[in-house]
Amino acid sequence: MSSSSSSFSVRFASPLLPSPAAATSASPKTWRVHATTPTVAPVTTSSAPEVDAERLEPRVEERDGYFVLKEKFRKGINPQEKVKIEKEPMKLFMENGIEDLAKLSMEEIDQAKNTKDDIDVRLKWLGLFHRRKHHYGRFMMRLKLPNGVTTSEQTRYLASVIKKYGKDGCADVTTRQNWQIRGVVLPDVPEILKGLAQVGLTSLQSGMDNVRNPVGNPLAGIDPEEIVDTRPYTNLLSHFITANAQGNPTVTNLPRKWNVCVVGSHDLYEHPHINDLAYMPATKDGRFGFNLLVGGFFSPKRCAEAIPLDAWVAADDVIPVCKAVLEAYRDLGSRGNRQKTRMMWLIDELGIEGFRAEVVRRMPGQELDRASSEDLVQRQWDRRDYLGVHPQKQEGFNYVGLHIPVGRVQAGDMDELARLADAYGSGELRLTVEQNIIIPNVDNSKLEALLKEPLLEKFSPQPSILMKGLVACTGNQFCGQAIIETKARALKVTEEVERLVDVTKPVRMHWTGCPNSCAQVQVADIGFMGCMTRDEDGKTCEGADVFLGGRIGSDSHLGDIYKKGVPCKDLVPLVADILVEHFGAVLREREEAED
Repeated sequence: MSSSSSSFSVRFASPLLPSPAAATSASPKTWRVHATTPTVAPVTTSSAPEVDAERLEPRVEERDGYFVLKEKFRKGINPQEKVKIEKEPMKLFMENGIEDLAKLSMEEIDQAKNTKDDIDVRLKWLGLFHRRKHHYGRFMMRLKLPNGVTTSEQTRYLASVIKKYGKDGCADVTTRQNWQIRGVVLPDVPEILKGLAQVGLTSLQSGMDNVRNPVGNPLAGIDPEEIVDTRPYTNLLSHFITANAQGNPTVTNLPRKWNVCVVGSHDLYEHPHINDLAYMPATKDGRFGFNLLVGGFFSPKRCAEAIPLDAWVAADDVIPVCKAVLEAYRDLGSRGNRQKTRMMWLIDELGIEGFRAEVVRRMPGQELDRASSEDLVQRQWDRRDYLGVHPQKQEGFNYVGLHIPVGRVQAGDMDELARLADAYGSGELRLTVEQNIIIPNVDNSKLEALLKEPLLEKFSPQPSILMKGLVACTGNQFCGQAIIETKARALKVTEEVERLVDVTKPVRMHWTGCPNSCAQVQVADIGFMGCMTRDEDGKTCEGADVFLGGRIGSDSHLGDIYKKGVPCKDLVPLVADILVEHFGAVLREREEAED
């Protein structure tokens, strides 16, 4: 396959809207996106900073349909880049390498460096993460679920996969509106991949140096206050990124992971300021489109909020500009120290105008409008709570937001969620970045019965104030990078704190097991980042660095360190004090606390 001549069709159904009979789809539309490598012209933007011409030479080149790092740029590269050079990860999917790998025993795999690297690194290009440290031989599989929209059929299939793994099998709702399933063993992977395709799912390109799940408004198409339905755009992005789930090697050798979102509501449920590319709705000269933010990210060494690219694109150019930004990052991004390879580091190096110039060079016609002043997102907006029952824009229908404690779901829960979606809605579920689930399209006549369903005692539409804002990463139960256990501890600490204080307004608490910050502690009101510390006797113990002051919505702001190295056993009184001092909580009576 030669990317210089290939193209692929992007096809998706028009957004589903319920009718009194059923939700139906209109005729699908087809877009054609050419996966060509543009001829890069010299920089002519006078405002671009002076950058050495050699620095602007693309560091990758196409070979046999894949992009590889040029020989001249291989000095000082990080170990992950060396693994990619030794063997192209996408061949495990695009050339069926997974079939042969799945036939080997774990002992055989570990005897050779190449196959050991396959299961520990390259399989992440297929969305498979080996849990060598805590669950040797078992994998987490991460899916692509644009906009967090999934069907009852897909949910049942995922439940059937994890069910066979017993206590090792479970699923998580992630902070990118996505499903992750756990317990997978390698011999089952080829069959699982086929099953995913049959229900319209893929796990392709969901890990390592790839574009992550495109995030959109979880209330897209049903929200009375929405600015734009984000589903067509997130679907289109996902189809482009994976070439309709066939594999798109033009964007699979990035310097590091890359996040994208499309904003569709004033509530900014999509958290645009922490994405590498965020599409912000704006009109220009009577046309609808998006202003662009770039460079937001978290890492152990640095966190940065996305900044304006000073660019606007019409709605039709969502894919060309995404492609141009990705290619600029792919071509020019650093591949040395992994802690300095996210896209913002490249923006820092080139300057925002220099980076913008590189994007322009890769745009069709080498043109890109300056940002529009007609931003459609209202800056002063009280973020709405989507948990509970809310009327949709479609008269007579409602969406019901369910709280999924720290995002953890078992196979039986998934089957029940699928049943509820079919019985009371339109067979659809929506996942949110706060690890919760929404059932849309519930008829007024079915609401009362839905709210009496036993599953809603576990996944409540009306959780306590502190529970509803609780988010937690995988933690060291499954993740080898996590320093502390997070999910069970987050629930336990929150329950104990609720016995000490009475909280009258929402407080978002996020727990992450390590500095990689998968649970995004910097956007939380109160964040906990796992670490090892010492207790009052000087003994090493599990602890957390406590963050304070993260904000989301129109006045988004990343939080700062409040206190470092707090032993986990000391967190409850500290959190209670923080809630009283900073969030207006009131201490309960001592007797009540003791009860």
